[in-house]
Amino acid sequence: QVQLVESGGGLVQPGGSLRLSCSASGGTFSNYAMGWFRQAPGKEREFVSTINWSGGSTLYPDSVKGRFAISRDNAKNTVYLQMNSLKPEDTAVYYCAARIRPVIATKIASYDYWGQGTQVTVSS
Repeated sequence: QVQLVESGGGLVQPGGSLRLSCSASGGTFSNYAMGWFRQAPGKEREFVSTINWSGGSTLYPDSVKGRFAISRDNAKNTVYLQMNSLKPEDTAVYYCAARIRPVIATKIASYDYWGQGTQVTVSS
C-alpha cells in the first residue's frame, strides 16, 4: 500500500508562486509514474501534470503549460509541483497520485493511489 501526503498549499496573490510537495511511502517510488490533479468547488477533478519514473518525461495541459513544472527526487520519494504566475482560476484542492506503472498518464482512472489533497487559493 502506498501512502501519499501533500504539503505546500496556501493562500497566494495573483502572479505569485507556490511549490507543492508530495511525499510517498510504502512502495517503490522509483517504479511509479506520478501525477498532480486539481478539483475546484463544483467542478470535476482535472489533470494538471504527470511525470514518468525517471523524470525524463512530463506532460501538462494547455491551462498550466509554461507556468507549472513537475519534478521528482527518487532518493527522497518526493514529487514536486512548482506553480508560477498563479491565477485565481488555479484555486482548487491539489491532489498527488501514484501510478504503479512507470509511464505517464493523464486520466484519473490510470492512477492507483491518491493523497488527501492540499488547498491552493489564489486571491488578492
